[in-house]
Amino acid sequence: MHRRGVARLLGAAVALGPIAVRAQQSLPVVGFFHSGSPEQNVKRLAAFRKGLAAAGFVEGKNVTIDFRWAGGQNAKLPELAADLVAKRVAVIVTLSSTPAAVAAKAATNAVPIYFLIADPPVQLGLVASMNRPGGNASGIITLNVELVPKRLELLREIAPQAAVLAVLINPNHPSAKAVAEAVQAGAKALGAESQILQAVTDEEIEAAYSAIKPATALLVATDPSFFVRRAKLAALSLKGAVPTMFDNAEAVAAGGLLSYGANVESLWERAGLNVARILKGEKPADLPVEQATNFSLAINLKTAKALGLQVPPKLLAMADDVIE
Repeated sequence: MHRRGVARLLGAAVALGPIAVRAQQSLPVVGFFHSGSPEQNVKRLAAFRKGLAAAGFVEGKNVTIDFRWAGGQNAKLPELAADLVAKRVAVIVTLSSTPAAVAAKAATNAVPIYFLIADPPVQLGLVASMNRPGGNASGIITLNVELVPKRLELLREIAPQAAVLAVLINPNHPSAKAVAEAVQAGAKALGAESQILQAVTDEEIEAAYSAIKPATALLVATDPSFFVRRAKLAALSLKGAVPTMFDNAEAVAAGGLLSYGANVESLWERAGLNVARILKGEKPADLPVEQATNFSLAINLKTAKALGLQVPPKLLAMADDVIE
């Protein structure tokens, strides 16, 4: 090839360089914000990406996801949220992390926010109303406080000898007070004593287990810090011979006795679909907050046997997932 031809090609490449860079930079950025860690949310993240892809957004192809994980240290959340706002992301996504959703809302009234939480968003100040969010946030709720009576009822059925119904709560969780009150009321309705245990760190969790009264069945409250420690909590419950109810089936797969709650993986996928709607131009203010309607029961028969519990046939018939 002649030198002039080479020069023209090189010139064209140089001219196209900035265009290619600008094209890469023009990809919308989803700021994914969570108080936990990625290692504990692998399947859920895959479901979120699946939802995005189903709506036409593939990470690395036509959308970028910028992750911010607090690793269980909620004190970092305001700084991480501010960082995402400064990056001018197209939308901030906080799934299964109420503390992150609250921190994101405190950081911005302009950047769209999409959440998946278990707590009342109106009371948290995330939206003006369920049907008409009215601001920069919307999402899905999985009914944390509202499911407490049902979880206690199921727990008492599998552990009828329990004279005490306890709850392990992160006192910093926005719904901690409401959950504690629901447990106290639910235990009273079932003719049992209640015990409120508070913990955040590993050391506090171990201390809380040491304080559990005899003949106690335990409910682990919804919290990202408990989700990432689900295997540890299941092991402590087994070691202490404490029948324990969780809010997620992943805990049962990790050795927990039973769980009752929404299929969170499917909701992360649903969130991906709705985040795509925001990326396409819809506003959170116009997206009504959705409410989970399908809840499932999971039971670990191996754990029940280790605890010396006979699972009632009624519960087995109700269970959507049984680990043998």
